[in-house]
Amino acid sequence: MRWFGPNDPVSLMDIRQAGCTGIVSALHQIPVGEVWSVEEIQKRQQLIEAGNARYSPLHWVVVESLPVHEDIKKGRPGRDICIENYKQSLRNLAACGIKTVCYNFMPVLDWSRTNLNYEMPDGSRGLRFVWEDFAVFDLCILKRPGAEADYEPETIAAAHRQFSQMSPERIMELSAIVLLGLPGSEESFTLETFQGLLDEYKTINDSDLRANLYHFIREVAPVAQEVGINLCIHPDDPPRPLLGLPRVVSTEADLAQLMTACDITANGITFCTGSLGVRADNDLPGIIRRFGERIHFIHLRATKREDDPRNFHEADHLTGDVDMYAVIKAIVLEQQRRASLGVGETSIPMRPDHGHQMLDDLHKKTYPGYSAIGRLRGLAEIRGLELGILRALADNELVTPNPETFSAS
Repeated sequence: MRWFGPNDPVSLMDIRQAGCTGIVSALHQIPVGEVWSVEEIQKRQQLIEAGNARYSPLHWVVVESLPVHEDIKKGRPGRDICIENYKQSLRNLAACGIKTVCYNFMPVLDWSRTNLNYEMPDGSRGLRFVWEDFAVFDLCILKRPGAEADYEPETIAAAHRQFSQMSPERIMELSAIVLLGLPGSEESFTLETFQGLLDEYKTINDSDLRANLYHFIREVAPVAQEVGINLCIHPDDPPRPLLGLPRVVSTEADLAQLMTACDITANGITFCTGSLGVRADNDLPGIIRRFGERIHFIHLRATKREDDPRNFHEADHLTGDVDMYAVIKAIVLEQQRRASLGVGETSIPMRPDHGHQMLDDLHKKTYPGYSAIGRLRGLAEIRGLELGILRALADNELVTPNPETFSAS
């Protein structure tokens, strides 16, 4: 499971008791672009492993994320220094035994939502994205120059009607949600600083951002391969352009282009079923079959598209639009393929991504999507489905089932 560090309300003991052996974490306290030193990496490892002598052992197995500096995304002159620092961080992580590093290339913001407390039919709460609400923020609160060009006339009219009826409290709430910074940090933006960050992308189009991504990966992936690290990019979330910003890791075609740009194993994918699953045109089991050897990390969650397919909410892990049975079966077959050939990491690190806030967690403050009990439910459902698939394959093909196929993180 993901653990945001000492201030995370979900403790390492909570994660241990969920049945996990791997921790997904990051050094959020280090400014983006600076080197992660061996000393700081080892401090986090020691914190994670402090209870191992007495309890079931935990280890830091995945970095999520080693952030990419905005100078790299924008192709600024300062990117060369940032790239060299990134390479050194990879070397230091490898020296400490960490072999999987997740990153993303989304401009300015990480994932975007418009509701962090969407009530589900069972009373639990999840995350939701509503296109019209996002338009309200963009058109009426931020008032981004030229924003009208990104919306249909009916959406513009509806956004202005909605805004005219919103209370000051609701306006502040929506602004705070959209302006959240990177998960795990205390950073957020004011409207003024946020617009300034968007302005810096006025001259950067889709082709420019792709070129900057491919330059970055061609520089860092060979170093990662040399030191034994698998880099894996996280897809855009949501997987479509927002706020006039290009998004270049949203579809299978985007992934194919990136894999071709630097055709080595270390240039890989974080396969996030929630992000990719928002788009109906992404064939998730097919992506696994076609890019299996480049999948180094897995996020399993389900999203549900609503009547307007641009709107979606986080569903239970086994419902929503993601065919979790087909996805997990494809992953199991990929891992068995690796085992039969003796190539690659046979057990792909996986974490149950997001989860509804439920039960006792409804009365606690947690990172959005990262309460303990909702993720525990998702992990239990996923592991049960996995074991059923393994048993079915064993019955049909006389393959011995291995309940440790997934390395639960």
